[in-house]
Amino acid sequence: MCGIVGYVGPKLATPLLIEGLKRLEYRGYDSAGVAIMNGSGVETVKESGKITRLESLLSATPVVGTTGIAHTRWATHGQPNQVNAHPHVSQDGTIAVVHNGIIENSMVLKQMLEGRGYTFQSDTDTEVLAHLTQEFFEGNLEEAVIQALRMVEGTYGIAVISATDSHKIVAARKGSPLLVGLGDQEYFVASDVSAILAHTRQVVYLDDGDLAVLDRDGYRIIDLDATELQKKVSRVDWDLDQIERGGFPHFMLKEIFEQPDTIENTMRGRLLPDDGTSRLGGLNLTDDELLSFDNIVITACGTSWHSALIGENLIEELTRVPVEVEYASEFRYRNPIVNERTLCIVISQSGETADTLAAMREAKRRGARTLGIVNVVGSTIARESDGGIYLHAGPEIGVASTKAFTSQVTALLLFTLKLGRLRDMSILRGREIIDAMKAIPGQVRDILSRADEIEALAEEFKRASNFLYLGRGYNFPAALEGALKLKEISYIHAEGYPAAEMKHGPIALIDEMMPVVFIAPHDSVFDKITSNVQEVKARKGRVIAITSRDEPALKGKIDYEFRIPETLDLLGSILASVPLQLLAYYIAVKRGANVDQPRNLAKSVTVE
Repeated sequence: MCGIVGYVGPKLATPLLIEGLKRLEYRGYDSAGVAIMNGSGVETVKESGKITRLESLLSATPVVGTTGIAHTRWATHGQPNQVNAHPHVSQDGTIAVVHNGIIENSMVLKQMLEGRGYTFQSDTDTEVLAHLTQEFFEGNLEEAVIQALRMVEGTYGIAVISATDSHKIVAARKGSPLLVGLGDQEYFVASDVSAILAHTRQVVYLDDGDLAVLDRDGYRIIDLDATELQKKVSRVDWDLDQIERGGFPHFMLKEIFEQPDTIENTMRGRLLPDDGTSRLGGLNLTDDELLSFDNIVITACGTSWHSALIGENLIEELTRVPVEVEYASEFRYRNPIVNERTLCIVISQSGETADTLAAMREAKRRGARTLGIVNVVGSTIARESDGGIYLHAGPEIGVASTKAFTSQVTALLLFTLKLGRLRDMSILRGREIIDAMKAIPGQVRDILSRADEIEALAEEFKRASNFLYLGRGYNFPAALEGALKLKEISYIHAEGYPAAEMKHGPIALIDEMMPVVFIAPHDSVFDKITSNVQEVKARKGRVIAITSRDEPALKGKIDYEFRIPETLDLLGSILASVPLQLLAYYIAVKRGANVDQPRNLAKSVTVE
């Protein structure tokens, strides 16, 4: 997701905007820029590459003013270069716009504007907004923005300034997150609270269709009819040190090591050991309502989709309710069977994932009840779902999700416990699961205390070109997740498969150069996965095994082993995922990759 920061107040805007952009670097970007009201007009400075290059330009030629907007861009339309970087300015140079999202009818609007004499400098869809705003501007910026947005199809989070309606920022949102920060006689707009957390904890989250008008005297929220809206002011509970590295070399490693605490935070106050169940007040469902659903659909993308697959296994095993896991990006395009007797669970770390949000809205349109499993308080999915479960994992800065994944699986366990106990699951089974869940944070600490073993393994395999990850049952999604982590941050090609499916094609790839990671704890399918290990060794594959005890059946069949603590089968994927996260991290570092900001990726994908 691209980043937006805006400021109006008594202080110099440029340092505040650059600081805000740096706090958004973790989301991924390829260029950056600022537009400042300098007293005589709007001055724009932008550059491709990292923010440090923009800083160098601003140091050489400072831009002074107390109102401005800034942006980090992740290319969608046009190459990542200086011309395509934001902000974009109107033809007369008086209006500057920064934009997250996609204007789907930009070509039609561009042809119309060219017919009226406008010329375009960039390949972006955003430049259309700048010219449209100029076309409608008659002295009042918010009126011009409203008129422009009425012609736009697509998604946007925008911030706009005008030299002829000075010391004002107009921001608007449709499908791309945006919030207003309330400081001490100063006001901010941002796409992410981390950009402004150093200056205020008081924020107003914008909903689709909202516009915010900020000036030196305050702020107003209006809709596209210019009707004033009353919006709740929320307080952000994150601390600034939570979005700093805290002595770790990378955010990703910090977040991997935070998992004992984040898993515990997800469970805190929600386990009821005596009753063998969980307390989830945020579901906004009575017990009778929870029992009334015929089926459950879980929809998500990426890492969250992998946690959904684990959730499918959990729910079906312990509650016997049919579950289907859907890619959110495909859900609303395939006419799914969803109705008022369907419970739709949507999973998204950010709560802003465009495809997941669209899937949730489609499910609601078809009559389903929706529950969100999200990490970011106040996010769009959190606000628009009928209920849900907050992860309480704290801000996740690294692009490759780690602590959010294990917290998502934990949240799904909590939900399954509750539903299972309402149905046929015994109190003894519930207590057994809770005892195992309470042990998980300590078991993760044990794994992390042996991270040096994984680092040594990474040294051995840092030059590999391909990896295969294999698991069965609950550990098949963990294999998918391990492969995704490796390819995301090290750029090594990796695939995850159900172990038994290996012989239906992937076995052709196995030779002495192919590392194969088996997730093979002593669970109910251990004997079966042992056979798959033998098949790999027979073809000279290099076997890395994640095991949980000394296994005579594996003697002489594995080349490298990492031992995780024993637990219930349904919790094993949480423990197995941690060494796989570390393996991906250490391999990527040893290959010189940018671990926290892998190429071509953004932390939150807010465009379809």
